[in-house]
Amino acid sequence: MSSAKAAELGKAYDIEGPALELGSVVVDGEPHPEARIRMPLSMLNRHGLVAGATGTGKTKTLQLMAEQLSAAGVPVFLADIKGDVSGVAAPGEASDRVTKRAEQTATAWEATGYPAEFLALGGLGNGIPVRATMTSFGPVLLSKVLGLNDTQESSLGLVFHFADKNGLTLLDLKDLRAVIHHLVSDEGKADLTSLGGLSTATAGVILRELIGLEDQGGDVFFGEPEFDTADLLRTAADGRGVLSVMGLASVQDKPKLFSTFLMWMLADLFHDLPEVGDVDKPKLVFFFDEAHLLFDDASEAFLDAIARTVRLIRSKGVGVFFVTQTPKDVPSEVLAQLGNRVQHALRAFTPDDAKALKATVGTFPASKVYDLTELLTSMGIGEAAVTILSERGAPTPVAWTMLRPPTSLMAQLDPAVQTQMVAASELRDDYSAVVDRESAYEMLAAKLAPEPEAAPAPAPEPGDAAEPPRRRAAPREEKSTVEEVLGSRAFRSFASTAGREIARSLFGTAPRRRRSTRRRR
Repeated sequence: MSSAKAAELGKAYDIEGPALELGSVVVDGEPHPEARIRMPLSMLNRHGLVAGATGTGKTKTLQLMAEQLSAAGVPVFLADIKGDVSGVAAPGEASDRVTKRAEQTATAWEATGYPAEFLALGGLGNGIPVRATMTSFGPVLLSKVLGLNDTQESSLGLVFHFADKNGLTLLDLKDLRAVIHHLVSDEGKADLTSLGGLSTATAGVILRELIGLEDQGGDVFFGEPEFDTADLLRTAADGRGVLSVMGLASVQDKPKLFSTFLMWMLADLFHDLPEVGDVDKPKLVFFFDEAHLLFDDASEAFLDAIARTVRLIRSKGVGVFFVTQTPKDVPSEVLAQLGNRVQHALRAFTPDDAKALKATVGTFPASKVYDLTELLTSMGIGEAAVTILSERGAPTPVAWTMLRPPTSLMAQLDPAVQTQMVAASELRDDYSAVVDRESAYEMLAAKLAPEPEAAPAPAPEPGDAAEPPRRRAAPREEKSTVEEVLGSRAFRSFASTAGREIARSLFGTAPRRRRSTRRRR
């Protein structure tokens, strides 16, 4: 009887096109290797959720999916919170446990390492530094990092508007602090008054929050060279997709910063990628770990912007998988966009746990095979309740799945090996050295600097010849009215401001010129 049920479930996952091999169906506690659970590549840009309690195997699921995506030529971005995702770059190690799991899931297991690029937020960690300028990051995302309320967020937007309007380039924290210092100073009172909605008290609150962020080391995350998110779309020489692994272990005490920085990366990709519609396989799959940190204490406007970005980026060929403990960590308007679900076991030790379990069960299609409440609390490590979108876009029935073992190293990569890979990276020359060019801080400092006194002209010596008459300057070539306007400082300032403000996207982020010419799909 269980074999018949397994076969029936397997038919629902019998994908014709290229697909990820997740594992085999489990019925009544017994795996059925002949009934395979597959996820079509063409549906990965419908996004997904990987959830489950700590220690249930979420990280290994990400690893399994990332390996197969790479093998299919799809680049992947992975947030590495604990440091154990780095093992994707090295071949796995055989063991009795791996051999048994391979038999249970009909896996032809062979130890394999995959092309990986290691990134480090702000250079804090063993990887290529990832930075963003203040201008491109924008006021909306920065408000989330600083924990500002709606009024303060609007006021910060006015500060960015003032900087744009006056040609004050915002690259790093000291630039933004300099602009706010100017607005609350005696010299900037008129500018502050002209902004209207920005009070001295609110400006002071924002300034204090910026100082607090800088004291925590936040100054290293903002500045140049800014990371070009197009570098996430690379493939290796053998055609496999590059796995971009961002190590976040060094910034675990700044959860809002790293989660919001990941959102900046998505927003930046959304702005730059062309519309492609439905594709046979995605251009990039983005795994957003510890996703609940992004949504904690977020304003309604911020949540709306996330939901729109997730909904619209599908047509750019990008798939986003949120990784968290329970579906309730993700707002319903975002959860509704996640068509693929891999739900690991949940624990129900407290009343809050029981409430979360009930809410999770309610988000799954009804099952004729399983009692979902019992299933979600009884699955073992490396097992999950799976439901996906089939090739025709219809949800599949829930399948208790025994997941395949990853073929790469299921542990942290040797730090010495990782250091060697970072040193040999083709991105190293572009991003390693910090650049500090003239921006708002220097511009305002120069404006306030006293004018140097002109040296007195030397008195003529007795007997010197009289000064020859000055030659009349040649008449300047007359310019047309259009040339005068186009060449004026006012027009250049207007054009620069308009370009920056018109270009801002859903999150208020601004694009910049792309420089990367590396191999991409």
